[in-house]
Amino acid sequence: MRSMRIRGTRPERQEPYGTGTPERAAGGAARVRRAAGRLRGWGGVSAMAAACAVTAAAVLLPLAGSAPSGGSGVVHDPASVAVVPYAPADTCQDPEASLRPSGLDGPAIERIRKAGKLVAGVDQNSFKWGYRNPDGHLDGFDIDLVKAIAKDILGNEDLVIYRAIPTSQRVPALQEGRVDIVVRTMTINCKRLEDVAFSTAYFEAGQQVLAPKGSPITGYDASLKGRRICTAAGSTAEAALKSQSYGSVGVSVANQLDCLVRLQLGEVDGIITDNALAAGQAAQDPSVQLVGAPFTREFYGVAINKDAPDLVRRVNKVLENYRAGGDQSPWTTSYKKHFEDVLPKASVPPAPKYRDG
Repeated sequence: MRSMRIRGTRPERQEPYGTGTPERAAGGAARVRRAAGRLRGWGGVSAMAAACAVTAAAVLLPLAGSAPSGGSGVVHDPASVAVVPYAPADTCQDPEASLRPSGLDGPAIERIRKAGKLVAGVDQNSFKWGYRNPDGHLDGFDIDLVKAIAKDILGNEDLVIYRAIPTSQRVPALQEGRVDIVVRTMTINCKRLEDVAFSTAYFEAGQQVLAPKGSPITGYDASLKGRRICTAAGSTAEAALKSQSYGSVGVSVANQLDCLVRLQLGEVDGIITDNALAAGQAAQDPSVQLVGAPFTREFYGVAINKDAPDLVRRVNKVLENYRAGGDQSPWTTSYKKHFEDVLPKASVPPAPKYRDG
């Protein structure tokens, strides 16, 4: 299979760490969107995921229904793609420890039930995690979890309003009440805990380098010197690269899969991202591969507004059931469905950690 190339256009040049303007970014997105109709070498799901990738910074999912109370119904792109910088290292103790699970209803649960919909911030361009199938429906590991949460709270997994949000808008979307939860490969860390609450961890990953096969880049090391390295704004990868660049030039984009498009266009030399995300990208484009070893250990959690502890506890109850059952658990079933061909088959969900108060 040949890797996908977008011909006849180039997106607007992305300044290091988001110094470009929204107008320039919008213009580039429009041209790349027109070029998406000329995709070659990809088929089926991969082509659909790529088309979503190049438009994700400017396009929202078709939506119906109302936003959470107090929030607008639109998720806006950030004024700058670097509006949410995060420190690469944790300074608090046990950031993955969350509130103990409970099935009791509280204000947040009652509000969701009154609205009749769970509003979830998700990705629509990360293959295997949150992406559009050829039939237009969202699919992926994160989407399966959203459905499980909706079924527990509302009795129907389809009672969900999905809102596509850029990586850098995950925290603002929660703080401003535009979504009830964010399920979008979001790493739990101490800096983010200052702004939002998290469920217990539902997946373990690590930062790693993705590069073209045959590239002189060998990993997160001195081989990055002088290379253009792409990361998603507001991601732990961006924070890590800012902390230790190894002489590379950082290029920041609004959505993670935009990095793969830039790599295919030759505008960057490598990508740093979670290896779980990168595995999906390598499955889309066999001309790229993970190099070196993971240099962090990170855990994904469901992000929730800090003023909704009852929702945190309810999600943790859902996760208890989601992990239960060993090889027959909903977690393992979803893992096999999405990752059996691209990630280790023996993977298990991380054990939950709890705290009181």
